[in-house]
Amino acid sequence: MEELKKTVEVPETGQLPSVYSLKFEDLQNWLVDQGEPKFRATQIFEWLYQKRVTSFEQMSNLSKDLREKLTKSFSITTLKIVTRQASSDGTVKFLFELHDGYSIETVVMRHEYGNSVCVTTQVGCRLGCTFCASTLGGLKRNLEAGEIVAQVLESQRAMDEVDERVSSVVVMGIGEPFDNYDELVPFLKTINHEKGLNIGARHITVSTSGVVPKIYKFADEKMQINFAISLHAPTTEIRSKLMPVNRAWPLEKLMESIRYYIETTGRRVTFEYGLFGGVNDQEEHAEQLADLIKGIKCHVNLIPVNYVLERDYVRTPRNQIFAFEKVLKNRGVNVTIRREQGHDIDAACGQLRAKERKEETR
Repeated sequence: MEELKKTVEVPETGQLPSVYSLKFEDLQNWLVDQGEPKFRATQIFEWLYQKRVTSFEQMSNLSKDLREKLTKSFSITTLKIVTRQASSDGTVKFLFELHDGYSIETVVMRHEYGNSVCVTTQVGCRLGCTFCASTLGGLKRNLEAGEIVAQVLESQRAMDEVDERVSSVVVMGIGEPFDNYDELVPFLKTINHEKGLNIGARHITVSTSGVVPKIYKFADEKMQINFAISLHAPTTEIRSKLMPVNRAWPLEKLMESIRYYIETTGRRVTFEYGLFGGVNDQEEHAEQLADLIKGIKCHVNLIPVNYVLERDYVRTPRNQIFAFEKVLKNRGVNVTIRREQGHDIDAACGQLRAKERKEETR
């Protein structure tokens, strides 16, 4: 029960812990501690994730006493919409305000195969990638698992308006997910749980910039979740310039951890490779990339980068993107070019927050 006690600890702010932070088993254990039967956990999860209620009082098939216990012990996390941007391609970007006044971004993307939600795991980020707006102002705090879950629920409420469903989740928003590992895992288990949001493991993708110790730990979890690496460079020299995390865990160590992940889980990885004009987008870089990932069960996702006002990088010309892709294909690499979405709104991660909440990103 030590893990549960840690999970439901009241934060220093006095804010009650989020009920969304509880895994199903945690909730069952809490109920037993309260002298309640375990099956109530199923009822509570149905109210939270299927009916999506916003107060414990709405849980009409629970006793008044249990509803009072829940109210005194937990909060139902709500996110205040500060800004909602809608793109002509159907992409919707939310800027949400948290209980302490900080803000986060969440994006709903529409695809032919369904609706995907990109969630944030931290308020800001400490890793300092030189191309990313999310790192502006540094890291303010980690999100509680329930605050990450709430992003999916708020997105689903938006989908409810048009009678559609969130079918997949990507953990690629503001922050480094593995820098908030202990809150990330309960989030993943709750949205995947059949009595929770019931989003299939293979419809969930987690991305990391390369926090190597947590890659080993994540591999040992043996979750059937899609795994992506923000690589962005074919050599350790270029990667260190783009991503300071590479100085802590150089490319050689990162590739060792990725091989361990594949051997342990049997699953392939996706390498996210942003193309930055004149930095990492020449054909020689494509050859170096093919050499780096040779023999690894993987897929490469080439990303034409969104322009960020506060950063100096420029977009790679379209013909050069195709030339880069051709080199990889000729080397037998499984590669695609990411379809652009939200080009007519503040699409880059952290960009909307940087514009609307300048005091957070200085």
